[in-house]
Amino acid sequence: MISRVHGTLVAKGIDRIEVMTAGGVGYELHIPLGVLESLPRVGETVSLHTALVVKEDGWQLFGFGTVEDRSLFFTLLGASGVGPALALGLISALGSGRLVRAIRDRDLTTLSGVPRVGKKTAERLCVELGDKMKEFAAESPSATSGGAGLEAGAGDAVRALVALGYNQADAEKAVHRSLDGKGAGGTADVIRAALAVLQKR
Repeated sequence: MISRVHGTLVAKGIDRIEVMTAGGVGYELHIPLGVLESLPRVGETVSLHTALVVKEDGWQLFGFGTVEDRSLFFTLLGASGVGPALALGLISALGSGRLVRAIRDRDLTTLSGVPRVGKKTAERLCVELGDKMKEFAAESPSATSGGAGLEAGAGDAVRALVALGYNQADAEKAVHRSLDGKGAGGTADVIRAALAVLQKR
């Protein structure tokens, strides 16, 4: 199993990055929003805990900032009908701390507000994983701000929301609403604020 990737960040996007190791091997890692917030600049060194998911149609590598987030990802995969894309989407949309609380407290409203998570899936997560959430901390670290300006942050935020499963129109409206009367913020700040708008609908 590939448990960690350490090397130079050579490319980064909203939901995935590429890391070149000292041995000359480049890895593409799918990442949750929390990792995007803490990434260094391209060309700098990055180190992430990884989860390798092997499927019939190929292998996928997922990167996490902490061992706990990786463990949460694997725990989510243990629920019926939850694949890696949905598990990553849950962690991205809610953050690990809020996700743990929602499953532990059977908060179906919060869970079903995530794209591709209906009421039945939310119920299944709570029933199958509720007891397992006791091993995870229910508080997530505070988000760090990125350095992008308002326009760049807004555009990237819309793309991130679409990648999470929201439609383009809703994503654009949420981003504009989250920016009303506010100054420039980092991409991650804009995404978090827009997610809050979407989840209040």
